[in-house]
Amino acid sequence: MKFSENWLRELVDIPAGRDELVERLTMSGLEVEGVEVLGAALDGVVVGEIIAADRHPDADKLKVCRVDIGSGDPLQIVCGAPNARVGLKAPLATVGTRVGEITIKAAKLRGIESNGMLCSGRELGFDADADGLFELAADAVVGRSLAECMGFPDAAIELGLTPNRPDCLGMYGLAREVAAEFGSKPRIAQIPAVAPSLADTLPVELAAPADCPRYCGRLVRGLDAMAATPQWLKDRLRRSGIRPISVLVDIANYVMIETGQPMHAFDAQTLAAPLVVRRASRGESLKLLDERTVALDEDFLVIADRDKAVALAGIMGGHETRVTDATVDVFLEAAHFSPACISGRARRLGLHTDASHRFERGVDAELPRQAIERATALLIDIAGGDAGPLTETVAREHLPKRVEVTLRRDRLRRILGHDVADAEVACILDSLGMQVAEAAQGWKAIPSSARFDIAIEEDLIEEVARIHGYARVPVQAPRGEITPAAIPESRVAANRIREQLASRGYAEAICYAFVEAELLRSWGLDEAPIALANPLSAEMAVMRTSLLPGLVAALDNNRKRQQQRVRLFELGRSYQMRDGVPAEIERIAGVASGDASAEQWAEPRRKIDFFDIKGDLVSMLELTGADAREFRFDLGGPGWLHPGRAATVWRGDSRVGWVGQLDPRLQKTLDLDEDVYVFELELEATTRRSVPTARPVSRFPSLRRDIAVVLADDIPFAEIAAAIQAAVGERLVDLMLFDRYAGPNLGNGVRSLAMGLILQDRSRTLTDQDADQCVDLAVSALATGYNAKLRG
Repeated sequence: MKFSENWLRELVDIPAGRDELVERLTMSGLEVEGVEVLGAALDGVVVGEIIAADRHPDADKLKVCRVDIGSGDPLQIVCGAPNARVGLKAPLATVGTRVGEITIKAAKLRGIESNGMLCSGRELGFDADADGLFELAADAVVGRSLAECMGFPDAAIELGLTPNRPDCLGMYGLAREVAAEFGSKPRIAQIPAVAPSLADTLPVELAAPADCPRYCGRLVRGLDAMAATPQWLKDRLRRSGIRPISVLVDIANYVMIETGQPMHAFDAQTLAAPLVVRRASRGESLKLLDERTVALDEDFLVIADRDKAVALAGIMGGHETRVTDATVDVFLEAAHFSPACISGRARRLGLHTDASHRFERGVDAELPRQAIERATALLIDIAGGDAGPLTETVAREHLPKRVEVTLRRDRLRRILGHDVADAEVACILDSLGMQVAEAAQGWKAIPSSARFDIAIEEDLIEEVARIHGYARVPVQAPRGEITPAAIPESRVAANRIREQLASRGYAEAICYAFVEAELLRSWGLDEAPIALANPLSAEMAVMRTSLLPGLVAALDNNRKRQQQRVRLFELGRSYQMRDGVPAEIERIAGVASGDASAEQWAEPRRKIDFFDIKGDLVSMLELTGADAREFRFDLGGPGWLHPGRAATVWRGDSRVGWVGQLDPRLQKTLDLDEDVYVFELELEATTRRSVPTARPVSRFPSLRRDIAVVLADDIPFAEIAAAIQAAVGERLVDLMLFDRYAGPNLGNGVRSLAMGLILQDRSRTLTDQDADQCVDLAVSALATGYNAKLRG
């Protein structure tokens, strides 16, 4: 939003200079992005009138002008501007005047004396147009100071408004905001209704009332489209960053800047009644004002007449119904469009217009009638014509509702950490256009129809803080009572898991939760993925169903950057549809590749294998304090793991994850140049633990008994240990495997396992008979369950 400082000061009394105004605007949330000072150095520049303009005898593009400046003889000026002509009034810089970096001097141009310079707006620093002389109004007083004639000095101030403040995209809304900031009253006159002088109307139908609940229009006939736009109106448009075009377009743009309500003017003779506000049809096309023809679909809202679409609602008018210099009758339009039906539509067509910028953010639903009345009055005053009655088509049930919001006194004090007087709070809310009433614990406020962003108590607190002034709120630490969440002892803390894996040489990684759908398919992990409705790219089209694809990609990136030994883990969420509902599953995953140990002298170099990564995983699971019987590893896993180097991890009867080497076919698909070992577990199931309880150390000595048994070599040791523990009971306090042997003297498919049983009782000293009984129980359990034989 760009505006003229002088215009703003006409609308509201501002008891502050420019610097303070800029600072207060920024501090109140209306950030000032730039200030362009206009007409600050125009001493010596006056209004001149060209009374003669003859062709230069030695230059085709130059003219020798005689310019009247209201005193003495006319000045002779050599000028190359294409619009230099008799009767034109333009700025003239007299000899000795400094224009930009140049001091004007008397000179000869191609042998002809020139005593001054006729100027463009760009040369004087207040307009971007440099195509010709800056044309002043016909009633400008010759010889008068240009600064006085144009209301200089002035400043064009540009605001970087946040999307929640569309009310400040018009001068009236901005004036009300500044008035609240400085404790003033805005000088905004009530817009009077224009009495119709003819009965002609154009009927309007709302075929999409939820998208356009209010549409106002008026016919004006017999106007002069060639009438000149007044200088004051063109000046205000230029200082708002809008180039004047023609009286009809200029008035519509001016009313938009003044009130904040976008408007459009149709050439009434090109319309076939009735007008209909409707959704576009698939395949429908429309030629816009910029002469582009765009293809539309049902997402676009259009204004259509009986035969075709004539405008893209809230974005741009149509080319065929535009106003021209030959226009005699116009139909003025001002409507309220729902932000939801405009948002994003202009960007889809590669457009960004002043109208779409406002409608996407929200325009006051009460403005259309005021805008029509204001535009009609200006149009008749400048271009003449006769106005018909203002017509309004409205679907009130779809208009935005104004909701009452409660502000509690104690809540305001707690959030700000500062007391604001009750009278000041009520005054602030009232100055912002709200209907305020006192309540038992504070205030009840109904926001103005322009404030779409006021919906909850915190919004009112923000408004009070802004206008009261952030600088007046004392700087102190917040004193809100924050109760930290209790860390349950029945869970292993996430940080403890991180520390354990870090101690094993792993680095934590954080990968994107969005992945490519094809990547999940290559892993076979594409079951019930959640697709994004509006992905950033094809590589981020679905939510990950596992942490491993991202981690393996990160490992590959590291290896391609000369990191030969890589260990990574991630603690994060995966996402899947479960029973038709999106679900988040917290997981812990790790990947490893390269040597088993960092390069060293103490032991020979070797590659990582299954038992290395299993050991890393077991060290993490041991944090739960679970005994050997609670977690088990069964041979085999999903298809993306190596069939002979993979295990499924169980906790009791629940499968909690997998560990193993990636399948060689998948490694080839992923272009991995070395074996990669991975694990992934569900976090909730693997961090559950029993609350530790203290008990005294037994006062009685322990005994050790060693046994060696021969049994099938496909029986996991975890099952053997669990069977021995179940058979011996609490007297078995530890079980150690200290030897494994397989050889031809034992036979094929069998092995010998030598184990040490540590036995102890808490109530008495165990005897040899007790120890022998425990050994018998263990051997009997193995013989019964696994056909094991005691090795002699």
